[in-house]
Amino acid sequence: MAQKIAIGGDHAGYTYKSMLKKEMAELGYENLDFGPDSEASVDYPDHVHPLAKAVIAGDADLGILICGSGNGVAMTANKYKEIRAALCWTSELAKLAREHNNANVLCIPARFVTEDVAKEMTKVFLETKFEGGRHLNRVNKIAAC
Repeated sequence: MAQKIAIGGDHAGYTYKSMLKKEMAELGYENLDFGPDSEASVDYPDHVHPLAKAVIAGDADLGILICGSGNGVAMTANKYKEIRAALCWTSELAKLAREHNNANVLCIPARFVTEDVAKEMTKVFLETKFEGGRHLNRVNKIAAC
């Protein structure tokens, strides 16, 4: 059964979202699109909150959020104690976010990375597993409040 990947963001991330949906489908992932549906200006929290809730509920295995800087979507998603959203701009950071931090949402800064970098980060993020071990105790301390 294909992993379900929730994807969303804002108007600045719309083009990358569309491109990544196609890329993930080619890799065998099922997409759950939380919008937006165009480049028209939107408020990113309106798309981030439903995505985060879907990841928490298990309706999606992982999430990907895209906005101009990646900061707004990461800050919003990380308001949920069950979400570990990682703002990444290289595939190495995306790999470490999964391996060491068990990140369950990748946040991409569309205005600061190329499409090729976004594709590679997404692929690496989705294919990398959490190492556990010494990292588990640390990850368990993240949601302290």
